[in-house]
Amino acid sequence: MSIPTQYTGYGAKDEASGKKLDLDVVTYTPKTWTENDVDIKISHCGICGSDLHTLTNGWPSPTSYPGIIVGTIVRAGSKSGHVVGTRVGVGAQGGSCLDCEYCDKKKEQWCSNGGMIGTYQGKWEDGSIAQGGYADFTRCHGRFAVPIPDEISSADAAPLLCAGVTTFSPLKRYGCGPGKKVGVVGIGGLGHLALQWAAAMGAETYALSHSDSKLADAERLGVKPENFIITKDDKETARKYNRTLDIIICTSSHLLPIETLYFKMLRPEGTLVLLGLPEEKLPSFYGQALVGKNLSLAGSLIGGTDEIKEMLALAAAKNIRPWITVRPMSEASQAVKDTENGHARYRYVLENKA
Repeated sequence: MSIPTQYTGYGAKDEASGKKLDLDVVTYTPKTWTENDVDIKISHCGICGSDLHTLTNGWPSPTSYPGIIVGTIVRAGSKSGHVVGTRVGVGAQGGSCLDCEYCDKKKEQWCSNGGMIGTYQGKWEDGSIAQGGYADFTRCHGRFAVPIPDEISSADAAPLLCAGVTTFSPLKRYGCGPGKKVGVVGIGGLGHLALQWAAAMGAETYALSHSDSKLADAERLGVKPENFIITKDDKETARKYNRTLDIIICTSSHLLPIETLYFKMLRPEGTLVLLGLPEEKLPSFYGQALVGKNLSLAGSLIGGTDEIKEMLALAAAKNIRPWITVRPMSEASQAVKDTENGHARYRYVLENKA
């Protein structure tokens, strides 16, 4: 097929538009082609919370074009490892140096030579900026275009490549499995997948929420009614669930009661993992809060290409799927606004017409 020299997508044309989540049609030139690359005709693109932070410059790192990608390879470089026609997905990382110690270990998100090149806002070797997936095509390093198992639809695959691996990776890393009790803070785009992974890995799951509005959803995700914890009163919740959990996955990006609640709920040698990224600094606490029970406070980004493949295989085997609403790509602007307003249950996926 004919591949355009300029791609067309949706993006914020300036910072003011980004802060209002107003997206318009834009055209741009992709990175310079190399034989490590693939061109992908995009069929689906997931919307995640990172997109909102990105568009509004909340983190801050000014950018305009977010999105996680699923589509079909329409051009494959001789060193890309792919052939034309393969259905693939690209997560939050589209490139790296490809040959440092971490890239060799397939932990490319920790690339030593310049760091990961993001699918959006990543800076390529030619100086161009990656523009994400709210578009018709994308170009990236072939290593980061991961084949999608036949059992998983393209619409379902899109959120798995972002929220899926973001939650899968720390659960695997910190020993989720039989005999463990895992709490998930926030039942949303990240949290609803974290609960499914933890259950699939054999752990007993708990959901932490500010109200009972998502109790029915939590039960559908495998949480026992008695393991649904309403956290309106931190002091009372900490007393009732003192030393209950081995792992807490925190997906919230709001003010976090790290010391007053989460540390108290952890068992000795427990781990609190931060996935949500508040736009403010974390609350301070004394070191004794960690030392007394040998606790770990951790953060987690995405996952390397091997972890993405492992995650997709588990999703296919255990029928783990995101809860999604598919919308036309032309609704990108309204869809990100609806995400900001909390209407997604639990992910919007943008779709290009075939």
